Amino acid sequence: MTLPLVSILIPVFNREQIIAQTLDSALSQTYIDFEIVVVDNFSTDGTWGILQEYAEKHDRVRVFRNAENIGPVRNWLACVSKARGIFSKILWSDDLIHADFLWKVMPYMADPDVGFVYSATRIFTGNNKNSGNTVFSSLRSGSYASTLFQEGALLNGDFPVSPGCAVFRTADLQKNLLLHVPNSVDSDFSMHAIGNDLLIFLLTAKNYKKFAVVAEPLSYFRSHTGSITISSASGKIPLHYDLAKGFFLEQSGADEKLLMKVAAMFRFHMLRYDARKFGIVKLADFFPSQREVYVSLSLVIKIAFRMYIQKLRGLFLKKLSRAS
Repeated sequence: MTLPLVSILIPVFNREQIIAQTLDSALSQTYIDFEIVVVDNFSTDGTWGILQEYAEKHDRVRVFRNAENIGPVRNWLACVSKARGIFSKILWSDDLIHADFLWKVMPYMADPDVGFVYSATRIFTGNNKNSGNTVFSSLRSGSYASTLFQEGALLNGDFPVSPGCAVFRTADLQKNLLLHVPNSVDSDFSMHAIGNDLLIFLLTAKNYKKFAVVAEPLSYFRSHTGSITISSASGKIPLHYDLAKGFFLEQSGADEKLLMKVAAMFRFHMLRYDARKFGIVKLADFFPSQREVYVSLSLVIKIAFRMYIQKLRGLFLKKLSRAS
């Protein structure tokens, strides 16, 4: 059986301490036909030297270096532009994947109606990838209607925002990885890179009937002081994901009922965080066209309660994973 080529894409900047672990996890794949493409975003430490050593030792590894730092999203796009595979899997330079990741997720991509497949993911610290909490595991392994992903992701359910745990068709990455996300507050998504990742999923899901899940934790996300979720200011992450969601809702023509639910979440986040720091002063600011949307207080409370229950469920599952 001939297997399709998969490109493992690794954008990197200043990861000399851990990039070898990431490359080793990629090289360990039991899937036969894959390549590894690494683009170094003009690192100022020893990262580039390590990449050159791996490229000399392994034919699968192709490495490139930008002449200057071009920002995170442009570097992601540089990786995608060099992919030779029909399918691509982004692997962030501080994360790891199980040796069987490609072997277990790729069968789902044989279905032309499946837009992407992701695995459950373990969040770890230090070097022990087998410790930590497991996320994106609320669904059993299988294929599901894309509308389930869209609504779940828009409402902060147990769905990934990072493509680091997923495989897509390369053509869809080329089309749906946006450098700039239109927004009404002049936020530069090309540089803070919060929301561009989720839009890959949402825009792809819109064009396919199904998505797929492998419920095993085959992806490992490293939590450390240099990661975006740790280093970003309080409120910056959820509010910028909301701006990306507002763009998606407008351009996808989402039904009014779903739009109202998501807008109620936006309103809740405005109350919870200091949205004015990011230029968001009214609900309409979440939409590129600044469309006026009215949501009742009762709906805001209902959505806030739902999010609270989701958080409690997540804490309960964390305790279970620690106990096991």
